Amino acid sequence: MKLRPFVPEEEKGVDLKKRNEIYLILDNLRSVHNIGAIFRTADATMVAKIYLCGITAHPPRKDLEKTALGAEKYVPWEYCETTVDAINICRSQNIPIIALEQTDKSTDFHQFKFKKPLALIIGNEVDGIGNDNLALCDAAIEIPMYGCKNSLNVTTATGIALYEAIR
Repeated sequence: MKLRPFVPEEEKGVDLKKRNEIYLILDNLRSVHNIGAIFRTADATMVAKIYLCGITAHPPRKDLEKTALGAEKYVPWEYCETTVDAINICRSQNIPIIALEQTDKSTDFHQFKFKKPLALIIGNEVDGIGNDNLALCDAAIEIPMYGCKNSLNVTTATGIALYEAIR
């Protein structure tokens, strides 16, 4: 299914043309609530665009809109059938692809030199970013875990990474 990319209108005096050159690629996220929350964080950090890939839900959808609290109206987004499609779109614009994933080659996000533009791939809540998609990335960053669990909720991790990227 090919959806037309969404382009928002200006709201409350916010200059939506002054977005950060950060693109989010959501790789088969399964929770509509996580997707809605990511829309809110993307709006707060003025993300340039969200690519919603594979099984990732997209507007219009009431449960997504309920969690997004209207942010889906202000963040540009586009649905892509595969994550590779979104990666190729970004690559065609010379945008580096960065995975937010724990790998044997990932860099602590505090040490990573964020340079814009960049595309940040966010993986599935259970399976993370697929190996085929990881192989297409220019780098991988991770958020260090100090407790007993080895991961954060995808929305929390996305928010931490976005605020570090715009800092």
